[in-house]
Amino acid sequence: MEAGLYIVGTPIGNLGDLSFRALETLKEADLIVAEDTRHTRRLTDRYEIGTRLQSCHKFNEIQRAEQIIDRIHNGQAVAMVTDSGMPGISDPGSRVVALCRAAGVPVTAVPGPAAVTTAMALSGYGESGFVFAGFLPHKSGGRKRDLEKWKDADLPVVLYESPYRLLKLMDEIELHLGADRTVFVGREMTKKFEECSEGSPAAIRARYEGRTVKGECVVIIKPAG
Repeated sequence: MEAGLYIVGTPIGNLGDLSFRALETLKEADLIVAEDTRHTRRLTDRYEIGTRLQSCHKFNEIQRAEQIIDRIHNGQAVAMVTDSGMPGISDPGSRVVALCRAAGVPVTAVPGPAAVTTAMALSGYGESGFVFAGFLPHKSGGRKRDLEKWKDADLPVVLYESPYRLLKLMDEIELHLGADRTVFVGREMTKKFEECSEGSPAAIRARYEGRTVKGECVVIIKPAG
């Protein structure tokens, strides 16, 4: 396996979604850097991948990048994964990639599942493209600012949201974008209890009120009109 950084997409839920190329890459790499080694170990155990794991998350990404570059310069292949989906897409990894590119070391991607594209496919909104906004800020002022920025967007806007803030987000969409906006919510996608909901913010709120919502949610705001 040639030296370089390999950005490897991993399943967003169903472990059976790991591609043959991703499996081969993870087995043949000299090192796997992972957002959470405990989480990734479930994947490596499932597929009997014996490659050594090392943490690489938002708090040590710069330090790890320097070590990764040294390893690659010494002829090693380093695979990078996050807890699910594609590294660098609202997940750690972007800074590692940027620093590796700046250092002139080879960087390639082994594409895999991503929550944003999975939700877009399930929603039926994606024919003309979409805007990916990732996670909103935690503070109310920042959330209001970002939502209002997309008020007149003529493409669907995709957000990631914690299950603990899903109902709050429905209130905010209703307040800042209008009660008649259509929203799609994808939850636990590719897993046994996958659930997709579509309707007004009030309808989504009614569906989830009084329930314990688990699993990161993808929320797609349909354009007005």
